[in-house]
Amino acid sequence: MKKATPVFIVSIIVAVLFIIWGVIPASMLGNAALKPVTDAVQGFIVDKFGWFYLLTATGFLLFSIILIFTKFGRIKLGKDTDEPEYNYITWFAMLFSAGMGIGLVFWGASEPMYHFFAPPTGEGQTSEAARVAMRYSFFHWGLHPWAIYSVIALALAYFQFRKGSPGVISSILRPILGDRVDGHLGTFINFIAVFATIFGVATSLGLGAIQISGGLASVTPAITNNITTQLIVIAVVTVLFMLSAQTGLNKGIKYLSNLNVVLAISLMLFLLFAGPTNFIMDLFTTTIGSYFQNLPSMSFRLFPFDADNSWVQDWTIFYWAWWIAWAPFVGTFIARISKGRTIREFLLGVLLVPTIFGGLWFSVFGGSAIFLEYFEGIPVYSVIEESGMEVALFSVLQNYPLGMIMSGLAIFLICTFFITSADSATFVLGMQTTNGSMHPPNSIKFVWGLIQSAAAAILLWTGGLEALQTASIIAAFPFAIIMILMVLSLMKSFKSEKFTNVTKPVDLEKKD
Repeated sequence: MKKATPVFIVSIIVAVLFIIWGVIPASMLGNAALKPVTDAVQGFIVDKFGWFYLLTATGFLLFSIILIFTKFGRIKLGKDTDEPEYNYITWFAMLFSAGMGIGLVFWGASEPMYHFFAPPTGEGQTSEAARVAMRYSFFHWGLHPWAIYSVIALALAYFQFRKGSPGVISSILRPILGDRVDGHLGTFINFIAVFATIFGVATSLGLGAIQISGGLASVTPAITNNITTQLIVIAVVTVLFMLSAQTGLNKGIKYLSNLNVVLAISLMLFLLFAGPTNFIMDLFTTTIGSYFQNLPSMSFRLFPFDADNSWVQDWTIFYWAWWIAWAPFVGTFIARISKGRTIREFLLGVLLVPTIFGGLWFSVFGGSAIFLEYFEGIPVYSVIEESGMEVALFSVLQNYPLGMIMSGLAIFLICTFFITSADSATFVLGMQTTNGSMHPPNSIKFVWGLIQSAAAAILLWTGGLEALQTASIIAAFPFAIIMILMVLSLMKSFKSEKFTNVTKPVDLEKKD
């Protein structure tokens, strides 16, 4: 622990106090128990600042797109002579596994089905509701989240690899805050990043535990999908990812990321060809066009004249908050693996490739679910209502050939995504609490592994999925403000860059 910093000490104290608070029975604390307090804070933030999340996320997307077409896109994330450490396939695999793995598997079938029955506008269970369901699934998992990740990853990689700054959040703000980032203000900024990371990752780990438990219960009737099973899953997978975390970035995370992509693509291709192939590809093609056509209006839609605005709060605002809460974790990790790429190459890769893959994923799993319900009359949604969203994937797979085998593969995929996300998070938390060390000590990664698993377990125990969503929204609010400052700091620093022509004009007279 010799590399522990004030950020590590403060973060550990707050995290442990949160866990203790969650363990104390509600009967002893009354309204001061964890769930009532977090519900009240979340309700205030959503009611008063829902617009803030929408404008912030859309602003990050506009910033990223504009940056691609400016001269700043030529800047390397590193010295001008640096080359990328990882090839494209490994790079995409690692950023994708860390960025969205568990969430895609959890929501791939369940979210389109939910929107199909309860769309933001109009009647459910219609062809128009199906189109809207797919479009919003693309929207929630498309350009906006990856733009959020891009902002912080770009800022960290730029300042760390090109400017030689420590790989911590506070160092990004030096151009606008000066030496104050070296004092208490910097410690507070880094603590906010760690706080957001803990609960952003805890949300994802909680989703993974819920779905592993639901999957096991669906393929093995002797297992019950309840909080006890979910806590056992967290305990078992914690041991596995802690073992992986000790091997470092270039072994455990790298190999697991490649395995994740192979398993995910295999599962997706199987359902694509075992299911209604033409329907799925027609749906993908149509939804891609509809998504880009409606992207501006969806980015700013809040339904101010509707008495009940809960759909946007429960879905879009939750997602934008979740992505912001995940941003310090995913951003730090993507920055670490992106050294040597130009800003233009980086942004195009991070924005487009995962967005297209995510759209295809939702078309395959969500499209197959809607096809079963709409054309075959198979009640997939009633299973979700009865057993929870976590069983939607398994309900769909069991209606196609080799359903049990594919369900087992899906459970294994969720486990490997769980391990990769948690493993990556221990690395990132270790970096952020050791002043940006590229190789944080195993002892510190071990501590953070226990903390994030305990946080996920407490949130599940005190309120399940709803508590996980609440934690993300609360953690994201202060960090969103820090991310806005990052954009300003980046633009100020870009102005000091000196550009030279890559090629010199040919002197024709001399050549002759």
